[in-house]
Amino acid sequence: MKISFRRKTFLGMGVKDWILFAVCVFFAFLCIFPLWLMLSNATRTTTQIQQVGGLRALIPSRYFFSNIDALLNQGFDIWGGVVNSFVIAVSSTLLCVYFSALTAYGFVGYRFRFQKVLFSILLATMLIPGQLGMIGWYQLVVDLRMYDTWVPLILPSVASATTVFFLKQYLEATYSKDLVDAARIDGSREFMTFNRIILPISAPALATMAIFSFVYSWNNYLPPLMILNSESLYTLPLWINLLNANTHEVNYGALYAGLVMTVLPLLIVYLCFSKFIVGGVALGGVKE
Repeated sequence: MKISFRRKTFLGMGVKDWILFAVCVFFAFLCIFPLWLMLSNATRTTTQIQQVGGLRALIPSRYFFSNIDALLNQGFDIWGGVVNSFVIAVSSTLLCVYFSALTAYGFVGYRFRFQKVLFSILLATMLIPGQLGMIGWYQLVVDLRMYDTWVPLILPSVASATTVFFLKQYLEATYSKDLVDAARIDGSREFMTFNRIILPISAPALATMAIFSFVYSWNNYLPPLMILNSESLYTLPLWINLLNANTHEVNYGALYAGLVMTVLPLLIVYLCFSKFIVGGVALGGVKE
């Protein structure tokens, strides 16, 4: 006798539906638990963080604003770090999505020799960990006299193989050769065609990759640590790390409050643009 997993059981859901629901709840818990623990620690003192454990560590306390005051009174320019991180992240994101879309359009809208070879090389660069080239990249930055500037943190965003690959997959599903040919017949030049036709139809994918690029640049720590020497140029992750560098006493409450300040803009971005992430990933993975 065959047992159907689609048989209705409780609340109109079958056994298979409940299994999928339980799996989704489990993974959602794994994602939310560290975030909630960080938020809870941001509301507690250093003594509470060190001495209180177990389930009680998940219960928020009442010292959040005290930790914020302690954070701002550490002698660090936290708000300057926020502004610096924002400028770098926005600049990197704009360069990344525009030039990656331009490159993706070149692979989709044109036919040229060694096209597949070049795209294969582009994909191969995705397999190389960025840490392997850190020493050479640092030496190049020094030789070009870009040390202690934001240029090495912003300019490399122009070349993003992952973004190019994603946008190429999306354009292959949405690109209309007839529309582009009609624009050319009407006298539209190539960059005008790209800016007025290709970019608008790629908006969901561009928004998706812009979010990922912004998050990556906002959380970037190692390159700024290697390049930036002037405190006036420090990003927010560098300032937060200085809170943990106190050799006498670490205020863990203020440290977690700083982490909340770092994560909060990213949460707002995800909450506001989550529909673009889901829609962009779905459309980018479908071809006609």
